[in-house]
Amino acid sequence: MEQSEPASAPAAAGEAIFVVEQNALEGCLADLQTWPIISVDTEANSLHAYREQVCLIQFSTPETDYIVDPLAEQMDISVLGTLFADPSVEKIFHAAEYDITVLKADFDFKFANLFDTMIAARNLGYARLGLSSLLFQFWHIKLDKKWQRANWGKRPLPPEQIAYARFDTHYLLQLRNRLYGELTAKGLLAEAQEDFVALTQRRFHTHEFQADGFWRMQGIKKLQPRQRAILARLYTFRDREAQRLDRPPFKVLSNDALLLLAQKAPHRRGQLRYLTILGPYRFGRRAALLLEQIKVGETDALPKRRPVPRRDPAYEQRYQRLRTWRKEKAQQRGVSSDVILSTEALRACARLDPHTERELAEVDAIGPWRRAQYGAEIITLLNRKRSTKGEKS
Repeated sequence: MEQSEPASAPAAAGEAIFVVEQNALEGCLADLQTWPIISVDTEANSLHAYREQVCLIQFSTPETDYIVDPLAEQMDISVLGTLFADPSVEKIFHAAEYDITVLKADFDFKFANLFDTMIAARNLGYARLGLSSLLFQFWHIKLDKKWQRANWGKRPLPPEQIAYARFDTHYLLQLRNRLYGELTAKGLLAEAQEDFVALTQRRFHTHEFQADGFWRMQGIKKLQPRQRAILARLYTFRDREAQRLDRPPFKVLSNDALLLLAQKAPHRRGQLRYLTILGPYRFGRRAALLLEQIKVGETDALPKRRPVPRRDPAYEQRYQRLRTWRKEKAQQRGVSSDVILSTEALRACARLDPHTERELAEVDAIGPWRRAQYGAEIITLLNRKRSTKGEKS
């Protein structure tokens, strides 16, 4: 992709307004609602807490950067709901899916009129999609990513961390305008807008603990049945510990540590001392807790994996044909395959096996632009296979 001149980059004048009181929040909201387009981002503490929460919400207008602190005392963040649901105000995000997920989880916000700069860049075929990569490519702007994995739930926040949060929205309007122009020039704006609408309609799924989640761990196939029983016991123990300590499970014991314990099944503390992968669980009371769980796991009933329903072979054939077609289209255009059609859309199409474009319209995961663009090819592809099967029979 062609680069524009660094001189076209917006200036970073002034300082952000840090919003920690309700009257300031309402003033911020009043200002945001006067603009047709604003930029939005969030910071959460997913790497530092068992249940993540929104710790900052950043907004930028062409004139002002705001940083809202939802953790400040007596702040009623629900007043922002009208802004996010307002179809007359375009909200620019970069990689909006996570932001929408946490905002829905914490505040049950509804969303309308989004522009996602990462999705726009994907649809245009950019290889590097990170915000810092795009800003550097277009304007030679370097973002300091030092605070990317910081604990945003800790207070007070150092000034450098607040500055980092500010620049996640400060340049988004400029980036949006650049990408909007490219989408329009290439006739891809309607495709991107279809993806933005799909983001607003995506259902939020809570990530509750599932006791049988250990079956998805890499390496479980190497374990014997009894070792899997120990792993199941340790997997549940880790989640309880994570809740007690308010830490992400992987920061209590890694998956590799659980697999190692299930394989070795140690019975004495001395056997744990040299397993550095266990961290503090090698010593003291924590080591005793681990050994107790292993002992119980050695007498637990052997776990049985729920059977995976067998798919119809005809469905699998249709899906693989559609997948091959999608890959070829993506290669021709120079984009990722799921820019052409999502995997959800391919599977829905393979299940329905539409004979006509009217039947194809019943596949909700395929929007109007993509139906117009690819519908005839999809129907021809599926009908051609039916004709071939009829001739053979």
